[in-house]
Amino acid sequence: MREPVHQSRRKVWRDGVFSDGARLIPEETPLALTYNGGTYAVMMGTPEDLGDFAVGFSLSEGIVQAADEIETLDIVELDDGIELRMWLRPDRAERIAERRRNIAGPTGCGLCGLDSISEAVRPAAVVRAGRVFSPREIMAAMQAIAPLQSINLQTRAVHAAAFWSPARGIVALREDVGRHNALDKLAGALARSRADARGGMVLLTSRVSVEMVQKTAAIGAPLIAAVSAPTALAVRMADAAGITLAAIARADGFEIFTHPERVTGAVAGKESAYVVVA
Repeated sequence: MREPVHQSRRKVWRDGVFSDGARLIPEETPLALTYNGGTYAVMMGTPEDLGDFAVGFSLSEGIVQAADEIETLDIVELDDGIELRMWLRPDRAERIAERRRNIAGPTGCGLCGLDSISEAVRPAAVVRAGRVFSPREIMAAMQAIAPLQSINLQTRAVHAAAFWSPARGIVALREDVGRHNALDKLAGALARSRADARGGMVLLTSRVSVEMVQKTAAIGAPLIAAVSAPTALAVRMADAAGITLAAIARADGFEIFTHPERVTGAVAGKESAYVVVA
């Protein structure tokens, strides 16, 4: 299997002087997801944790409801990409035959190739359960991500999605050049390990778009914490799904856009966001 990181020779211009050198950069390759012999989607992504990606994508797309509905999964390297070949249980095979679409997704594409606007903004699953978190826990969780991003430490060019629980800290972390892919990989890792997401939070090193909320809702986590801001549609979706959305997480605090009752000390008011300072 091809490596997720590539060493590239380059010319460097610094302080008015050219020099030669090498830099590690992330690999990007076409990833074809096929079900029962037919291609469903082709996404650009990082060739690592591809079993998790295949399972997580299948779950977030609603192709399967549980990981064990995928009877077999083969990762096949081709000359120009990698094929993730899945065979589904007979009842799921009938469903995919109705939904199959051939799409080519650029890096981080989360909604390409959908058949309708209503499918793009489909309601997320409602997350009703979940514990209350302290601001200190959210800050500690976000600060724990960077040291565990092995590919990003080498390249400074990939996103990460992680899951944190009070008992275990970072339970799983996945990286990819595409933020949606990273979250799908995380979803697959949690599903394959049968982890219960209701007692923890999803952490993102990217902005929060509507599809990131939809994927988190499918995981079942009650809280999203992210380093960047959400879109307005993502806020509305998180509110409807019962998910606490904390974003713009920095060293000095974060902002809560929805369901602040899950964060101790957050006081509801008329503002659209509740700022928590560390």
